[in-house]
This record gives sequence, structure tokens and C-alpha cells, in this order.
Amino acid sequence: MSTGPLMPKATAVWLVDNTALTFTQIAEFCKLHPLEVKGIADGEVASGIKGLDPTVSGQLTRDEIALGERNAAHVLRIAPPKVKLPEAKRRRGPRYTPVSRRQDRPNAILWLLRNHPELKDAQIMRLVGTTKSTIEQIRERTHWNSANLSPADPVTLGLCSQIDLDFEVSRAIKDAPPRTEVDSGGSLLPAEISTAPRFGDSDEADPRRGGEADLDVENVFARLKTLQQDEDSEPASERDAADNVDLRGVFAPHTGDDEDESDDQGER
Repeated sequence: MSTGPLMPKATAVWLVDNTALTFTQIAEFCKLHPLEVKGIADGEVASGIKGLDPTVSGQLTRDEIALGERNAAHVLRIAPPKVKLPEAKRRRGPRYTPVSRRQDRPNAILWLLRNHPELKDAQIMRLVGTTKSTIEQIRERTHWNSANLSPADPVTLGLCSQIDLDFEVSRAIKDAPPRTEVDSGGSLLPAEISTAPRFGDSDEADPRRGGEADLDVENVFARLKTLQQDEDSEPASERDAADNVDLRGVFAPHTGDDEDESDDQGER
């Protein structure tokens, strides 16, 4: 898209008064509306503006004007500049923050200090548009409103874009010195390793687990039958002797003779 002339309305006034170009051609060249060009021709618009010759300023050539007058469908093109001016380098300073959002800057600074301590003060200044003294006050908790500050994401507050924040964070991580790993001695093994079964351990190798796993109703009744058979095969003499044990002597009450005998033994 071509750029328009430096003074579009003054150029349009001169083209209307001194050329036979159509309103559409003049409007497209000067980046105006055709009705506005028609108003200039009628004297209703830009009545006090003096016309500017685009051929003198080098924005349009005579040949281009003649070609447009012969062909109404021709689109006028601005002449390339004869002198190329260097692009003005934009000085990178603190980011401008609207007045309505300046009260949120301390909260954004606190969020950056907590979540991205690797950022330098200059990077925070570029992101939020603050001063170094304010950053130091918030870091040292000497800010006048430090008791009421709450960390807030600067992207959510609209103070910077996510692309700028990611760029500054990646740049800070790249410039940070490498961390030296300190040997802190032995540490606990992960749960996956400590709880994993060792080689050769299984339920079959453990007789207790295997016995518990083999227990069922049939095995229980089979064991009961074997116990009953063992009791039936016990000799009758042993069972009769156990049944004929005289318990009267065991539970018989003590008499006085026994006490006298114990006293005599004590005197001796």
C-alpha cells in the first residue's frame, strides 16, 4: 500500500484547480474520500487552504499527471524519494504506563520479584515502566504501601505482554551463571525403587504366603478329618487312664493334722 502525500488536502486543492484528473483519482492519490474531493471542488471543504504543487515537492511527476488525464482508470503513484533519510532509532526508555494503571505497578513489581527473582532491575523497569528506587523499596519492604500490596501478574494487569515477559525471563536465565551442584550426601531412594519387588521374591518362595493362598474349604475339612482319625487311633488304655484320674485328692479340703505336721516341722 502506497503512502499519501505530506499535505493531502493542500495537494488535492492544487490538483482540482490545475489538472483535469477525476475526483476518484485525486481521492485515491491523496487518501481522501471522493465526496470530500467533490466538496473541495465546490468550495465547501478546505476553502481557506492554499494549494500545494506536488511536482515541486517531488511527490508527483508531470508525466504521471498527463498519463492520468489521458486514462481515467489510471491510478496515480507517488514518486520515489530522491534522498533516502535514515530511519530514526527509537530510544528505548521506560515503558509508558497509562495513568489508570499506574497504581497497579507496585503489585506487578512484587509479583515479578517473587516469581522471577532472576530478572534484573533494568528488565523489570522495561517491563513495568518503573524506577529503580521503587523496585528497591518494594524488595526491602520500605515502600509506603507495602502492607497493602498483593502480587499480581503484569500481563493480566495489562502492563506488558506475555511475549515481552517470556523474552526477558529467557534472557535472564541465559545470562545467569551456571549453578554448581553441591554434594549433600546420601539421599532417600525414590518410592518406585524402594517398593519394587526384589529379584527372586514371589509368593511361591514364601511358604507362609503360599500356605495362606492354598487354604480353601476342602483343605480345612480334610485336616479336620485327619485330626479325628488321630484321636480315634489313640490307645484305649491311655484314654481310660486319663478318664479314671481321681480328682478327689486334688480338690480335697485341708485338715488340721496337716497343719500340726507343718508346725512341728517348723519347730524342728
